[in-house]
Amino acid sequence: MLKIVKLVVGPMASNCYVAWDENTKEGVIIDPGYEDRRIMQVVQDNGVKVDKILLTHGHFDHIGALNAVREATGAKVYIYKDDAPMLTSAGMNLSTMVGQPMTCEPADVIVVEGDTIPVSDTIAMKVVHTPGHTPGSCCFVVDDIIFSGDTLFEGSIGRTDFPGGSYGDMMASLDKLMTCDNDMKVLPGHGDNTDIAFERARNPFINRG
Repeated sequence: MLKIVKLVVGPMASNCYVAWDENTKEGVIIDPGYEDRRIMQVVQDNGVKVDKILLTHGHFDHIGALNAVREATGAKVYIYKDDAPMLTSAGMNLSTMVGQPMTCEPADVIVVEGDTIPVSDTIAMKVVHTPGHTPGSCCFVVDDIIFSGDTLFEGSIGRTDFPGGSYGDMMASLDKLMTCDNDMKVLPGHGDNTDIAFERARNPFINRG
């Protein structure tokens, strides 16, 4: 059974997730955007053994606490290949845009479409490439859950007007996600949780016919 704690962090109200196997306490952190102390408090309070940090994309509001969390846990950092350069470039990760340039060390593991990332011996997350917000945006899928980053929000989608964004790619990525079952839960990079059924019926970017 996967246990998930969601934290809303930083001035951009980014969603960070700590997820772990309740039986073994092995876990991951997804998108440590800000507030490393709050993130690590959840890890410590629940006795989670974090050995992986997964990034849905490389924008500053999803990696702002990466350096501190990486140091605190010793975990390896995973990012999709097309967004890997954003970690080491303050211009590419858009932190210069808000006047707070920051960079991180390169990722330890570069992932691509279809890769499987083990959380424990019995739980694994599948990598689904969903470009549009950034070239290397991806979702992590496990059981009936989609960690959708800034691809799919409740009733909306991630912006496509930043450097590297593409509205056409975003539409293709949404079509890809709509092949998922209606009961799949969506845990986004910002805002409230949703599910595929709701988005299929109510999201204007998906109901565009």
